[in-house]
Amino acid sequence: MIPKGENRFSWTKGKPFCPEILLNHKKLAVRALLAVVFWPSLFFFWCLGPFVFFLLSTTSSEVCPRLETRGEFLAAANGTLPMLVLQNLIYAVPIVCLLLWNRLLPDQARTRHVVTCIKLFAVSAVLGALWEYGSSLVCDGYGQPFFSPAWRMTSYLPIANMAINLPLYVLVFSLGRAFSMREDEPAQGPGEPIA
Repeated sequence: MIPKGENRFSWTKGKPFCPEILLNHKKLAVRALLAVVFWPSLFFFWCLGPFVFFLLSTTSSEVCPRLETRGEFLAAANGTLPMLVLQNLIYAVPIVCLLLWNRLLPDQARTRHVVTCIKLFAVSAVLGALWEYGSSLVCDGYGQPFFSPAWRMTSYLPIANMAINLPLYVLVFSLGRAFSMREDEPAQGPGEPIA
């Protein structure tokens, strides 16, 4: 029988049920799901992915010697654009996880760091796309006579990209570690049952 004075808990099988506890369990489950997506994507897409995506999102070295006109070089470079877009969408998965974590556990300091990650990621994505598109356009040197020498300068962009990516990787890793720690749960109030 449910006590008349008890209006905060509903009773199931003789055990008290608190909506706040259920909400905390749901948040914990969502955080665990985000961690399952975040860590593999960070390792495979950000650490191993660039080697694969660069080959997929640039003109093949076997195709380059067969290109003879400016139109052919442009067509080959433009053909890599869908893969470049897909590549950046896949790279954005860890950033999306950070945004969702931040909505679950809002914190002003971490929000600033997440915004910094988004800005660094945007710069890195633009530099990476320019580098890969320029590599396809110039196509290992075969297309240089057809295009501005500025496109040849894109071969130096990986240096700038690395300077952006190193702090980005460190910041994303530290935020992911902090968000996936159970200690982020709010402290239990006095008299509240332990979740």
